[in-house]
Amino acid sequence: MATNESISIFSSASSPVEYVDSLLPENPLQEPFKNAWNYMLNNYTKFQIATWGSLIVHEVLYFLFCLPGFLFQFIPFMKKYKIQKDKPETWENQWKCFKVLLFNHFCIQLPLICGTYYFTEYFNIPYDWERMPRWYMLLARCFGCAVIEDTWHYFLHRLLHHKRIYKYIRKVHHEFQAPFGMEAEYAHPLETLILGTGFFIAIMLLCDHVILLWAWVTIRLIETIDVHSGYDIPLNPLNLIPFYAGSRPHDFHHMNFIGNYASTFTWWDRIFGTDSQFTAYNEKMKKIEKKMQ
Repeated sequence: MATNESISIFSSASSPVEYVDSLLPENPLQEPFKNAWNYMLNNYTKFQIATWGSLIVHEVLYFLFCLPGFLFQFIPFMKKYKIQKDKPETWENQWKCFKVLLFNHFCIQLPLICGTYYFTEYFNIPYDWERMPRWYMLLARCFGCAVIEDTWHYFLHRLLHHKRIYKYIRKVHHEFQAPFGMEAEYAHPLETLILGTGFFIAIMLLCDHVILLWAWVTIRLIETIDVHSGYDIPLNPLNLIPFYAGSRPHDFHHMNFIGNYASTFTWWDRIFGTDSQFTAYNEKMKKIEKKMQ
């Protein structure tokens, strides 16, 4: 009875969105995307799609999203948006980071990705085009994934900063006090497993199609690379998202190793007061910048 009621409420809530969607012009990319998706289904097995497809999506998107931040260091105009101007990127740090990333991606994350096929089979997650969710349902589920992951990340990340644990695991990620985009997944293997669990919990609870796996990977990578970018870009569209944390709070976290433990949103830090030092620091910096203008 409760399940039927929740379905009814959910359907009622989505009706206005469906109506708006019906008024929008047809997406010119939908047909090419449909053809490409069906070509993939016809030429590769589910295991290949779930495993190697997921790996390719992750690797291509990760380094693609890192590229703008990497190029910013060569553009003088962008230096005014760098948060820690006194700590420029170095080739040594970037090369060290890249080597650790390759290890984490292929020795830690790849074995986990290999379980994707068995997950989709066990829970009967569809691959076909006909059951692919509409874009607004996909966004809604990705938002739900972000809320779940953000909650897990806040509490486990905060635990990893406990004085008895920090030096064994979390300290690796904090080798760079001035973060840069590629450093987003630079971490101890145990941290990769511990904090990455939030990503998989979200998928286990909300996944209704294999496309959600890739959509959620995309959104999560955009977010984590953005907050580690080291740049605060005024026209960043992510800043339009309500309660989105952004790069400044996380940059402060890397400078001082405290506070701002959430991955995406600000509410957990506000509720528990773990953003208080950043808030005071940010207000101070705004006053200084205003006097300099």
